[in-house]
Amino acid sequence: MEQDRRRTPRYPFNASIEMREGTSQDKRTARVTGLSLNGCYVSTESPYPEGTSLTVKVFTETEFYEGQATVIYIQEKLGIGLMFTETRPYYLMVLRKWLLSAMMAQKGASKVPKGE
Repeated sequence: MEQDRRRTPRYPFNASIEMREGTSQDKRTARVTGLSLNGCYVSTESPYPEGTSLTVKVFTETEFYEGQATVIYIQEKLGIGLMFTETRPYYLMVLRKWLLSAMMAQKGASKVPKGE
């Protein structure tokens, strides 16, 4: 069994993401389905190769995060794991806000009795 390498917990999250390699004008869009302070999981059928450095923008209905990330693993035809490598202080606050909401939603969901 593979050991969990995450430094911080990942929470279910639903947002759109734009990814761009270097200065390329070619951008790909996909869905973020998991988020942590150090990275995210992106559901995509067309992944970038492992080790690729990307500029990313993650969008919710009201806010967005922008930063640099590296592809740290690939799940063929399912998605990729990104590690954030550069985050400006403002966007770190956005991430923390999103994570707090995701954590509270997860705790609230775990308190709902089965069958309701």
